[in-house]
Amino acid sequence: MRKFKDNLTVTGIYLVFIALLVATVYPILWVIGTSLNPGQSLLVSRMIPDHPTFAHYAELIRQTDFVLWYRNTIKIALVNAVVSTTLVAATAYAFSRFRFKGRQQGLMTLLILQMFPGFLSVMALFVLLLQTKLLDTHTGLILIYAGGSVSMGTWVMKGHFDTIPKSLEEAVFIDGGSHADAFFKIIFPLSLPAVTFVALNSFITPFMDFILPQIVLRSSEKMTLAQGLYSMVATETNSSFTLFAAGAVLVALPITCLYMYFQKYLIHGIAAGADKG
Repeated sequence: MRKFKDNLTVTGIYLVFIALLVATVYPILWVIGTSLNPGQSLLVSRMIPDHPTFAHYAELIRQTDFVLWYRNTIKIALVNAVVSTTLVAATAYAFSRFRFKGRQQGLMTLLILQMFPGFLSVMALFVLLLQTKLLDTHTGLILIYAGGSVSMGTWVMKGHFDTIPKSLEEAVFIDGGSHADAFFKIIFPLSLPAVTFVALNSFITPFMDFILPQIVLRSSEKMTLAQGLYSMVATETNSSFTLFAAGAVLVALPITCLYMYFQKYLIHGIAAGADKG
């Protein structure tokens, strides 16, 4: 009887995983099939059309501002990854290695901030950017992304810093080194999984976000990919759904490659960040 229950449990787990796999993979295959569909319809009779074509990809690149949107997004993503990782690393190192008044309260504040959705502060951010003349600029958008990454990223990276023995830093201090030397010679090289996790998430955020760019950026020449692709299908008379699907595939392809390449570092970074609080 016990063996039967165990087999039933295992079967149920497999069924759940299969259902999740289908729910995840089917939309991806459907979007790819739509992007290869010769017509303009979203409905395809087969997952991969009988006569697939890459004409929509060529049209998207040649007849739209897709390249401009991609260039804007890449620029924002790269700068955001550098700025966010720098801020998070400095904050996490301070909370991990120094003991100061208000340290626990600061950590709890960062933890609580993660519980609130970002759109709650949209109006305040809009007014702030307007007053500082950063509205409709990539700089303003990057600053918002960088500030928003500190709360979660600090906990992840601090957890990894806590696992590194302090004796390694003390050896640097004995040789006359500073905290900066200890960080760049010891902490940073040993924290590549956590650094990669924070940097990659910061890099990918501008590709996925639509709400903040839509509020901050107003000029067409400053649009990101999310804004540009949405504008292609936003009006009732626009039927560029196959172009939209092609754009979605081109956006997802580099992100997928990055996740696959850095998969080992991402897993280690998440595990290390969850190991200690």
